[in-house]
Amino acid sequence: MTAPLPARPGKITLVGLGPGAIEHMSGRARAAIAEADTVIGYAAYIRLVAELLPGKEVIKKAMTEELDRVHEAVDRARQGKNVALISSGDVGVYGMAGATYETLFQAGWTPDDDIAVEVVPGTSAINSCAALVGAPLTHDFCAISLSDLLTPWPVIARRLNAAAAADFVVALYNPKSGRRTRQIAEARRLFLAHRRPETPVAIVKSAYRARQHIEFATLDSLLDADIGMLSTVLIGNSSTFIQHGRMVTPRGYANKYETASGAAHRGERAGHSLSSGLDGWLAALREEHANGQSIAALASRFQLPPDYIAATLADADEALHAASDTAHDA
Repeated sequence: MTAPLPARPGKITLVGLGPGAIEHMSGRARAAIAEADTVIGYAAYIRLVAELLPGKEVIKKAMTEELDRVHEAVDRARQGKNVALISSGDVGVYGMAGATYETLFQAGWTPDDDIAVEVVPGTSAINSCAALVGAPLTHDFCAISLSDLLTPWPVIARRLNAAAAADFVVALYNPKSGRRTRQIAEARRLFLAHRRPETPVAIVKSAYRARQHIEFATLDSLLDADIGMLSTVLIGNSSTFIQHGRMVTPRGYANKYETASGAAHRGERAGHSLSSGLDGWLAALREEHANGQSIAALASRFQLPPDYIAATLADADEALHAASDTAHDA
């Protein structure tokens, strides 16, 4: 008797759709959906790629049924099916990738398992929204979700406060819903403790989709804007500005160059750290400390932990002594 053929290994492909339009999806994302036997996702995401789904098993789930989507994907992959589990934006940014790996690991999965897993990145909302309003992410930025369905509010509030104090450009995901209306007001309160009321803000709703809406505001007027579950709120840093309907965060070239001519300012050199970069700052720090500035005073001035200032000074002194000993031996 002929032995039965082994079952085909299954696969879960975690697919980031980007904003949703076919032209904004990566080639690999489109191919992954084409290769799939089964496509699983939130109903709204399924509608975004409906034209790619004829002939496939399609499983639609509700907004709060993320783990159900993962379990459906794992069950079908165990049956040898090729499953595309889709998310809008990037599947690894507030998407399904993390929940899928958590579930698989708890079930004893390893990369050598019969189920293969592939993550296909997509354009996250922070990138889509930024592209529509100008260039707000040219300097350091971060993303924070205001959804407290799975994250305690004190954790979210600490992150908001730290990001506001550190002068990051910040993208707020999930800023408001029908039941969660106060979170955006609390976020604004925390930012106003560190930022000017006139700090620029952009609110982008349904980026690159049929009901796209863009609105500019300030921290002061933020709560008057049209903000909902499909909105992303971009809060500028202390250098961000809006001009001719474009939101821009300077990279810092003006600190080093004459922007009109491109020539370096006095004391600056192209291709080298700023005079106020790490080496320059360390030299100034040592000098000020030697002239009587206490570690506590220096920590307060630069808004850095005293332990960091003390350790940095100790390392700088050690490096200086080592260099001096080397020169003496020579």
